[in-house]
Amino acid sequence: MSNTEIEWLQQARQGNDEAFALLVETYQTPVFNLCYRMLGDPQEAEDAAQESFWRAYQAIQRYDPQRSFITWLLSIAAHYCIDQQRRRKLPSFSIDEFTDDFIPDNSPDPEFAVSQNEEQRLLHQLLADLGPQDRAAIVLRYWYDFSEDEISKALSMSVSAVKSRLHRARHNLAQRWPTSQQVITSKERKRHESPAF
Repeated sequence: MSNTEIEWLQQARQGNDEAFALLVETYQTPVFNLCYRMLGDPQEAEDAAQESFWRAYQAIQRYDPQRSFITWLLSIAAHYCIDQQRRRKLPSFSIDEFTDDFIPDNSPDPEFAVSQNEEQRLLHQLLADLGPQDRAAIVLRYWYDFSEDEISKALSMSVSAVKSRLHRARHNLAQRWPTSQQVITSKERKRHESPAF
């Protein structure tokens, strides 16, 4: 966090709405991305991000300056998304609807790009099948580099529970990934086969 952002945070805690708006502008992308990964729908992610910032605004006086602001903010977003997931069955991701979330591939090889997009789509489908807290733990760990301790604080669970959830979720994903890879290989094979066969 830069000195400017620290200053905005201090001003926001003193009731300066403009300073809080600057924090929203600074952190809107990571908050939206977390909500999108958790919920799988761009519009729901936008709504969830706005709600997360509103909750952060309401709770800014309770923020502990000794704690990382982004960790605190993403914790609020993760909790909100977990609550939303519990209220409904999570649909599968549609990567075609929202691809800006991924790093663009500048490779001139279109086959590689198609394969990479298919892998991303399959990964999101696998994530969508995880329970809300397992999914939150995986997203925070592997997309946001949260430590186990940070995840523990963010999700209000013990470090041992975080380790257990991460282990179980990784095992679940690893068991199902080879099947997904076979699907990719099968699709690629069909794409390259001659129509004569």
